[in-house]
Order: sequence, then C-alpha cells, then structure tokens
Amino acid sequence: MLRATETAWTVTPESFESAAALWADPSVSLEWNPVFVLPVWLAVWWRSFAVDARLDLTAVREGDRVLGLSPLMVKDGTASFIGSTDVCDYLDFVVAAGSEPRFCAALLDHLADQGILRLDLRPLRPESVALIHLSTLARERGCEVCVTQEDVTLELDLPSTWDAYLATLDAKQRHEVRRKQRRMEEAGDLEYRVATTGVAVDALMDAFLTMFSTSRQDKAAFLTPKMESFMRSVSHEMAAAGLLTLAATELDGVPVAMILCMDYGGTVYLYNSGFDLRYGHLSPGLICKLSCIRDSIGSGKRRFEFLKGNEAYKHRLGGREVPIYGCQIDLSRYQRGDVG
Repeated sequence: MLRATETAWTVTPESFESAAALWADPSVSLEWNPVFVLPVWLAVWWRSFAVDARLDLTAVREGDRVLGLSPLMVKDGTASFIGSTDVCDYLDFVVAAGSEPRFCAALLDHLADQGILRLDLRPLRPESVALIHLSTLARERGCEVCVTQEDVTLELDLPSTWDAYLATLDAKQRHEVRRKQRRMEEAGDLEYRVATTGVAVDALMDAFLTMFSTSRQDKAAFLTPKMESFMRSVSHEMAAAGLLTLAATELDGVPVAMILCMDYGGTVYLYNSGFDLRYGHLSPGLICKLSCIRDSIGSGKRRFEFLKGNEAYKHRLGGREVPIYGCQIDLSRYQRGDVG
C-alpha cells in the first residue's frame, strides 16, 4: 500500500489549449467520454457562461504519464464541473482506464489542500468516475456524500440493420412508424440532407434556430440571446472538429424538420431539434429523427442517445431509461489515506 504523500503524483494546472493537446495526442490513453467533456465543448461553454468562477482545470500525472484530467471550476469554496445542466447532458472526469483509484486519491488531496469545502458534481451517468470511484473513496476518507437521482436519459443500442431496429419495436409502434413514413412520402418528394462542415452548418443555423424556437414554447423561452450565441459557437466549433451533424428533412425541397446531433466514439447524440408547425400533421420531427437513426445504423454506429428528458417519443422509438444523478461531497472532514 502506498500513501498519496509518498507517490510521484503531481497535479498541474492546465488550459483549454493544453487539454486539447492531450485529447489530440494518441499516446495519451485517457477515456474522453461523454462528448460534453471534450476540450472544444468545455472551452466554448467557459467563454459563454463562466461568471465569477475560477477555472480549476488540472491534470494528475504519475511521472510522465497522465492519469486523468479534472475539468472543474470553483466558486465560494465549492468545486463543480465546467458546464451546466441546461446544455451539458452529463459530465465526468477524464481518466485513463485502470487509473481511477490513484487519480481520485490525488485529486481529493489536491482539492483539500486548496481549501475546497464542497464538491457539487452533476449531471452524472451511473458508470461515471465521479459516482463509482470518487464518491466511494470520499466516503472511505470520512466525507459525507449525498447522491440523488435528478433526471433520466434515454438511449438505444443500435442493431446492424434497419429491419433489425424495426423488429425491436412493439407491433403497434412498428405500424405507426411505417404509417407515418408512408404518409410523409405520399405528401411529396422526401429527402434527408446532412451538413457536417463548419461552413455548411453555419449556413443552416438561422433556419434551425427558427424551427427550434417556434416548435415549442419552452424552447422559445430557452433560446435567450446568450444561449443562441452559445448554440452558434458550439455548433461551429464541434463541426470544425468533425463531431457535429445538422440534418434536415425536406418535403419538395422545403425543410420541414431539423436536428442537431453530435457524432463521437460510435455514438450519435441527438442534442436538439425543431420542426415547421405548418407541417405538424405529417409528424416531420419524428420522421427526421427516424431518418437520423436509420442513417446512424447505415454508418455502423453502436448507440443512439436521445439525451435527457422523458419525452414519450423517445420511448416509442425504442429508447431505454438510464438514471442521471447529482453528487455532493462535503470535504470538511476529509482524511488522507492509503491507496492500493
């Protein structure tokens, strides 16, 4: 057994640029998952929303090896993830597989040394490093830990063919999918078009944001000027990195529904969507999402994530619920200890 104080661990301050260099370096074997922890996403969020918070983006190293990256910010003695629950569906630490205990020990020591009194970590998937490793170690070291389910996300494991996907739906939903698809096809010339480059995405953002804000009242309220600026910036930067798709379902050449997706690590993340209310009787939003699922299957993707929220259509399209948690850790009684 080694005590944290006897190791060669170092905790170094990082910038978004140095984090991006770690992400791009194939010799650094960190688990960059989910998409919302990528440096390009975090940097745009920080520029857009960080107010009165101190950046605490650090890396834990053991000699020359990077064990993990901690994307935190600090305000009033509380450390939380860079990001927010309204635009980041889940967050986590970025850690090399097998290094979680050493990373968490070094990070907790570092935070205690910095006078951090509390960790407020959210939103978290069940398999997150924060839930499985950090909260467990914190309890072992005398900290009070509170974990609460705050939401659900829905996701779909993609089969290898479209017909295999349809077979996973119950008979009623399978019939509805085919009926609505046929009705849309009978209404005119149906096309599904995809934009992936930064220039192409930028050219379509006005149309997408109009559809997004007019399709539902809550979306209109969500799209404040600051949020619109963030959406434009993050879409441009993610597309420039080859990680974003903006797709449209067109009827007779007219866009009737659009979706904004991230494409990363074999997973397609359905981030936002909208449709033209004039075509609501044709269920264009649902048809657009089905086209995206079909396109994802054809591209060999392994998973389709509908992301947070318990909307009925996600269940109808085969999504399964996964709980999303918040975790609060009181560090005021933290005690250093041994690490295996």
